[in-house]
Amino acid sequence: MTSPLRTNSVFITGATGFIGSHMARQYLQAGYTVSALIRPGKGYGMLADVADQITWVEGDVLDIPALETAITPGIDVIHAAAVVSFIPKDRRLMDQINVEGTANVVNVCLKAGVRKLGYVSSVAALGRPTAKGAKPGEAVVVNETQKWEESPNNSAYAKSKYRAELEVWRGVAEGLNAVMVCPSIVLGVGDWSRSSLQLVNYVNNERPFYPAGLVNYVDVLDVVESLFWLMQAEVTAQRYILNAGTIPYRSLLEQLAGSLGKRPPTLRIAPVLTQWLWPLEAVRAWVTGKPPLITRETARSASSLYRYEGQKIEQVAGFQYRPLNQTLQRIARSISGG
Repeated sequence: MTSPLRTNSVFITGATGFIGSHMARQYLQAGYTVSALIRPGKGYGMLADVADQITWVEGDVLDIPALETAITPGIDVIHAAAVVSFIPKDRRLMDQINVEGTANVVNVCLKAGVRKLGYVSSVAALGRPTAKGAKPGEAVVVNETQKWEESPNNSAYAKSKYRAELEVWRGVAEGLNAVMVCPSIVLGVGDWSRSSLQLVNYVNNERPFYPAGLVNYVDVLDVVESLFWLMQAEVTAQRYILNAGTIPYRSLLEQLAGSLGKRPPTLRIAPVLTQWLWPLEAVRAWVTGKPPLITRETARSASSLYRYEGQKIEQVAGFQYRPLNQTLQRIARSISGG
């Protein structure tokens, strides 16, 4: 299928979220006409200062008529809308938004004949393969060729993102011009109470504990610049891991604490202890009605040893990831108001 001519117009789902809002700014700065999906009654989030530069379409990814209104022939589409949760009660919602919603976006893109679709996936969609031949304490290395393996280590969120990727691959098989990016834990300036940025709140509040596992990280600016480049390039039917580095959780939290001028966590939570904590936290959440701080899935994730290879995008796009210290300094300036 030949892509329509470029219209310099882009439609973004999830534009009021962390990655989506940075994506919208990237396209505005490039001179694109930007339209975006917004749920009725919801605010503009981090885009409040540029909201008048965006054409807003009320609806969500389950609202097919809204998608058909916004997705027109020849435009680019960035699909960044997703529910990220490790709370058991959100599994059905993730299936609806992450899987069914992605299928809807793919179907409408195919029907309209868009120029290109860029899908924001996650390294979670690659799964957590069992260590084959890895020594105790050695990280399992995962790259873009990784095949999904059913495993108790895969969270409900991971399963939903994997199934969402299958919808994009189906679209590609039916002639859709599409690329996917799979970011690891995304750091940057955003809503400190949501998603991966809760780590910033955790350190800012000088919590004493740190998990035993490894953390893979990438700057949100690298995520949006990579996807923007891929959307302009003659690249299709590919996915790219976006990961700048892999370090122990303790190291990340210590460096973040140093940037914020806070006391770093000093008490290591052994994996066996973490597995004991999550059932107690589930009971506390049930009694208080508040979301649990630790779930079985986050306990497994925080204690895991996986390293994601992010060099493929560097090789094709010819760029280098931002150093971690630059990202943390930008976060610190935002929190201090500097």
